[in-house]
Amino acid sequence: MKLTLKIWRQENANAKGAIQTYPIDGIEPDMSFLEMLDVLNEQLINQGDIPVVFDHDCREGICGSCSLQINGEPHGPDRLVTTCQLHMRKFNDGDTIVIEPFRAKAFPVVKDLMIDRSAFDRIQHAGGYISVNTSGNTIDANAIPVNKENADDSFAAATCIGCGACVAACKNASAMLFTSAKVSQYALLPQGQVEASERVLNMVEQMDKEGFGNCTNTGACEVECPKGISLENIARMNREYLSASIKG
Repeated sequence: MKLTLKIWRQENANAKGAIQTYPIDGIEPDMSFLEMLDVLNEQLINQGDIPVVFDHDCREGICGSCSLQINGEPHGPDRLVTTCQLHMRKFNDGDTIVIEPFRAKAFPVVKDLMIDRSAFDRIQHAGGYISVNTSGNTIDANAIPVNKENADDSFAAATCIGCGACVAACKNASAMLFTSAKVSQYALLPQGQVEASERVLNMVEQMDKEGFGNCTNTGACEVECPKGISLENIARMNREYLSASIKG
């Protein structure tokens, strides 16, 4: 496959970035998108040029660090996959592919295609902890009855990998799908009830402090989420927040 890559290049967070064009050849359909970028970087290094910086770690769709905006879509044209699990067979020979970092005020560019998603970490940290009695005869967690539907929904919410696709897909750069997933995974379980009110208030407050926008109700976040996190979590977080605000 021969491709034309139009890639965002930016020296650092304070520098002015621009799109640069790179022709590339010899790309196999079974390569992952990141493997294609590896080929490009090897080509640039051999030419004495600076390679394109992009974030990655596991390359197995688990860590969420490979977040790229590809032809205007977070993680590209496929569904329920991260960028590292996107294969080049989704593109055609001769295609032009535009590759950019996720765009959001709360996700500043570090260099080229790499962004700083530490805002998500701070939202999770604001959630605090759960109280568990570890002294004496502690009750085994498996002995605590949990409704199966709640357990399934909690597990589904916990699959969020914090990639930021929901933010990139939202015209308001909202982080409500991410935040609501982290709220839901505890709100649905008995172990998370002691700090439930404090947790949701603190996490929503931190989300707002980070500069994320509000929910647009368009559902683009769920469509682009590689783990298929449901919009129902946002409704649940809103209920939890309202209840906690009344109690406060």
